[in-house]
Amino acid sequence: MRGLLRGVAARVVPDEQAPTGPAAERAADGGPVGRDVAVVGPVPVVVAADPDEPGWVRPGPSSDVLRWDVLLAVALCLGGLLSMALSRLTGMLYEEPAEGWVSALMIAAVTLPLAVRRRWPSAALLVVAAAFVGSQLLYVPETLISNIALFCAMYTVGAWETDRRRGTVARAVVVAGMIVWLLVAMFRAATDPELAAEIAEEFPEQVGAISPLVAAWLVQLLTNVLYFAGAWFFGAHAWRSARERARTAWRTHLLVLERRRAEEQAVALERLRLARELHDAVAHHVSLIGVQAAAARTVLGSDTERAAQALGHVEDAAREAVSELHGILGMLRDGSDAARGAAAVPEEPVTALDVGRLPELVAQARTAGLEVSYREVGEPRRLPPLASLHLYRIAQEALTNTRKHAGPGVRADVRLRWLPGAVELEVSDDGGAGRRPGPVPSGGMGLVGMRERVAAEGGTFEAARRRAGGFVVRARLPLPGDDASDDDAAAAARGTEDET
Repeated sequence: MRGLLRGVAARVVPDEQAPTGPAAERAADGGPVGRDVAVVGPVPVVVAADPDEPGWVRPGPSSDVLRWDVLLAVALCLGGLLSMALSRLTGMLYEEPAEGWVSALMIAAVTLPLAVRRRWPSAALLVVAAAFVGSQLLYVPETLISNIALFCAMYTVGAWETDRRRGTVARAVVVAGMIVWLLVAMFRAATDPELAAEIAEEFPEQVGAISPLVAAWLVQLLTNVLYFAGAWFFGAHAWRSARERARTAWRTHLLVLERRRAEEQAVALERLRLARELHDAVAHHVSLIGVQAAAARTVLGSDTERAAQALGHVEDAAREAVSELHGILGMLRDGSDAARGAAAVPEEPVTALDVGRLPELVAQARTAGLEVSYREVGEPRRLPPLASLHLYRIAQEALTNTRKHAGPGVRADVRLRWLPGAVELEVSDDGGAGRRPGPVPSGGMGLVGMRERVAAEGGTFEAARRRAGGFVVRARLPLPGDDASDDDAAAAARGTEDET
């Protein structure tokens, strides 16, 4: 039976553990984060690692997102070709524009690398930037779509590049190159005598505080600064937003795991409680049945009346055990209904076990052949039902241990003391004639269960050998809102004589 009870009280170990570092594999796409659902299976891993850890990387794009990138690149390429054709039709051309096939090739080189912009962001940016510069140097008559493609590539590096240092270097190289190119173009324009003559002819007198050429330079410079700063800022903001979403998902994941652990701990505690109840109820009555059955077998041939009396005690003990088991099973059924959300209908317990039935428990022990006395000291006061049940079970288990471990002729004593602010139960025996000195037993389910019952009520528990021989179990539970009188305290003090 002890093996069965230990199996019932087995500790549950969680099946899943939270990921601990960036080396964990990336999780598959799951359902909405934070939805309040019951956890009935394995806890889904929604993120790869803690986003606050160094080395965190944004999870890669899904296949649908990559397909959209391909469509975007194709659409921009077609848009660039259309923009070039319209520019030619409207006469918005350079003096020596590039050939049509060269222009088409350069537009494709600027836009099509965006198809892989999330896979290799830095490489795509460098290719797009180089093609953009080449198209300008070759006088490709298209600027609108090319600028959109360069902005998109710049943004993608900030939003998706997993190697942040590489992304920073790539963007810095592109920005520096573009600014240097702009400054060189400005310098060449400033030193071009033909351009200076045209400006002097067009604007014979300076209208504003600065010359038209300087104003044009400042506009170009401001436009480029805002252009690249915007792409840099929005890309970094997208990365931070993704990290914040991952942080929220990670915390939700930890909360789900914690809830799972709490549920498993509740199940384990319920199993322990069930194990205690089964042990205390069944072991006591089974030991009584064993003693009475042995007595009946001994006198069956010589004294049929005593044998019949012993068998009657066996029947009573069996009936009592069945009643208590029914009570425990009823408790479990109520718990299952509550877990399913059904309205629990409380049933009257088959037996109300409390300290008021300690005299009956002592009488049962006497019928089993144990010489035991009972004494109650102090004025009885109201005791919470669960605390009263715990004291009854402790007395029951202590008497069972006395009957199992003490020698023949053992005498036991049960005392219930009502103290100021507490109630104390003491069960002691003198050891009888056969018990030998030895270490205090500590590995059994009985002492562990008694200690857990007392701890659940915030009390103190002692189990030790007496100096005069025998064993003593003492449990003290606090009484909430107690107002015991001094006379009760004095009476309780007189009842503590002849302790261990």
